[in-house]
Amino acid sequence: MELRTKRLLLREWKDEDAEPAAQLVDDPRVGKYLAKFDNRAAIDAWITAERERFKRHGYGLWAIERLGAAGFVGFCGIVDVAYQAHFTPAVEVSWRLHPDHWGHGYATEAAATVLDFGFRNLKLNEIIANAAVDNVASQRVMERVGMSHDPNDDFDHPLKAADDPLRRQVLYRLTYQDWRQKR
Repeated sequence: MELRTKRLLLREWKDEDAEPAAQLVDDPRVGKYLAKFDNRAAIDAWITAERERFKRHGYGLWAIERLGAAGFVGFCGIVDVAYQAHFTPAVEVSWRLHPDHWGHGYATEAAATVLDFGFRNLKLNEIIANAAVDNVASQRVMERVGMSHDPNDDFDHPLKAADDPLRRQVLYRLTYQDWRQKR
């Protein structure tokens, strides 16, 4: 399954995406707020798991490329939240782009398309997103796609150590009703 925007193709993962995906997750600018993979084998296993997720559920994280310019830009999609928190069970929109592609609105464009897919095709009632408190760029994307933030929803990520500076997270939400009204 593929999704298209004016400028982007969200597509199935290809074997040749592994190397640029490794470069993406190893980039310190990306890793400042997001988890890294231990090694290349972990990235390969993750890509295989994403392919399997699509086969099982019909959704997951799509690889992104710019239309008319072949090559991996990043990824975006929706996944089931894999930990327990006050807002779970939940489905989360998530993205990562290579820093060379920051500042062009690609994350917003991809996330908006994924939200549309989640509400139209999967008939979800709500989609969430979260980010480290200091990750203002991601929070701006969440706001641009119509998500709302209530500080009472912010939480300590249960998979982060107590002394991890990324432990405190902000939570954004978008309900089907709000999405429909903003369209």
